[in-house]
Amino acid sequence: MIRYYIILHVIVFIWGFTPVLGKFITLDAWQLVWWRMCMIVPAMFAFMIINKKTFVFPKKKHLYSMMFIGTLIAFHWVCFYGAIKVSNISITMAAFSSATLFTSLIEPIFYKRKIRLYELLLGVLVMIGISIIFSVSFEYKWGLVLGLLAALLSSIFSVLNSLLAKEVPSVQISTYELFFGWIVLSIYLYFGGYWDKKFFQVDTHNWIGLSLLSYICTTIPFIVAIDLTRHISPYTINLTVNMESIYGIILGMIFYKENKYLSGSFYIGFVIILCSIFLNAYLQYVQRKKLQVPLIKERDNDFA
Repeated sequence: MIRYYIILHVIVFIWGFTPVLGKFITLDAWQLVWWRMCMIVPAMFAFMIINKKTFVFPKKKHLYSMMFIGTLIAFHWVCFYGAIKVSNISITMAAFSSATLFTSLIEPIFYKRKIRLYELLLGVLVMIGISIIFSVSFEYKWGLVLGLLAALLSSIFSVLNSLLAKEVPSVQISTYELFFGWIVLSIYLYFGGYWDKKFFQVDTHNWIGLSLLSYICTTIPFIVAIDLTRHISPYTINLTVNMESIYGIILGMIFYKENKYLSGSFYIGFVIILCSIFLNAYLQYVQRKKLQVPLIKERDNDFA
């Protein structure tokens, strides 16, 4: 059993490299996301074909949901990597770490239940943490705004996927959503005039970064993570995934020396956000245990 926990932590640590690679890749956010999806989608379809049991065309009633959620995922990635481009990894990950509590506030809308008092209070605490970071990092305001928008979009499609996952296997959900997201993004870029000669010029440096991001940090960990859900509880997975922001910030400090540009107030704000997230996870665990309700896989399909 211990090996599954080790594998889970390795996967989350690998996900911590996604913002590092986002900074390593010199393409703009639109190019980065489009090329990333171009590389991931064929790999995911290949996995489905090899595993014949998972290669089933979704029912018509699910297609529209997948198209919508796939669009959210594509623009979530654009916001996430856009935040890194206009600020830095630490600011982006601090803002993005609010996704879990955004989910706590959005979930009651789709599950038609009342918002719990502790969820509101923890949401306020997160906003306090964000405000502290914003007050001392005003030059990174667009990084914070885009990071928060990425977190909000992540929360919405995570909750929608938790509903869809009751009827469709997760590998099908992710593959078709990424495919539709790539199609919608392509249409947007074409009519938006982004597809010029420069858009398709990718040098060796960026091909290396895109390959690592698409395969090592996305496709392979996702395929491995599917099996982990059979051995580890959703609560443990969700709690561990929250470490992604910590790993991302630490790796940003190691590779890009970002600690030189961050004040003590940034760390105070980030610690407040992290405490809120882990306290939220614990209180949800206690609440659902009392009600005997399984925890939602909040980030089962979140490719950060």
